Amino acid sequence: MFRDELQLKIRKQEKQLQMKRKILLPTDFSDNAWSAAVYALKLYTDEECSFYFLHALIIVGAPFEDLSNKLLKTMEEDAMNELLDLKALAERGNANANHDFHIILSTKDLNTAIKDAIKKHDINLIIMGTKGATGAKEFFFGSNTVRVINKANCPVLLIPEDYDFIEPKQIAFPTDYNRFYDIKEIEPLVQLTNLYDSKIRIVHINEKEELNDVQDYNLMELQSHLNDYDYSLHWMPNYAKKVVEINDFIEELDIDILVMVNYKHSFIEKIVKEPVIKKIGFQSKIPFLVIPE
Repeated sequence: MFRDELQLKIRKQEKQLQMKRKILLPTDFSDNAWSAAVYALKLYTDEECSFYFLHALIIVGAPFEDLSNKLLKTMEEDAMNELLDLKALAERGNANANHDFHIILSTKDLNTAIKDAIKKHDINLIIMGTKGATGAKEFFFGSNTVRVINKANCPVLLIPEDYDFIEPKQIAFPTDYNRFYDIKEIEPLVQLTNLYDSKIRIVHINEKEELNDVQDYNLMELQSHLNDYDYSLHWMPNYAKKVVEINDFIEELDIDILVMVNYKHSFIEKIVKEPVIKKIGFQSKIPFLVIPE
């Protein structure tokens, strides 16, 4: 009897662990990275979550094999102490029974470290800031952000610098209806909507007066996926660059989070290519959820 009860308890704990949301928080120990972590804690305050602070120990221009063992050990110890301090700070400031915290120190590059963490810990979401410790005045997508968006195989929520948490009651989902979205693909959008019973604003920039047959079908399927949610369709005339129109839409409807799917020839793909970033300069003042294809 005792053994059966113990096995039942273990299975229950395993099920609860599987239900827990697992969120990766890459950090370079900058204020921007901490601000993104604070946003994450507030966004999921009522959800059961495991948060993983990840630091990738990268030396610019100095391969690890060229470093002395003593120097490398010192660097690892310093980074580990900072991670432990970060974990303690989160635990003290959060005091939320729904949350637990873990730390990961990697001697690999950031993308490899993230890839390893996603696989090992079954990460559901990456939340990170958009500007690193250098303080350089970059466009909305910094170089690390671009690489993470292009390489990560799970959703990435990008938090602008110094952004104060606001409950995401209004979520914008821009689309040209040229692509079919399946249920699994828009699941991160739906999960985000469920957190605060948010409204989904689907916005289409009207390049032509009418949708073609493919666009009509994709619109119909998207509506069927969102049938149980509070959504609305919005059409915008093609009066300016898409980045301008999207930002105008964000301001006009008081949008709290922008959500897009990153796929081939998508708007995101265009703005994460280095030569194009300088031309477009997309700067969002609200959090931006990027869903991988």
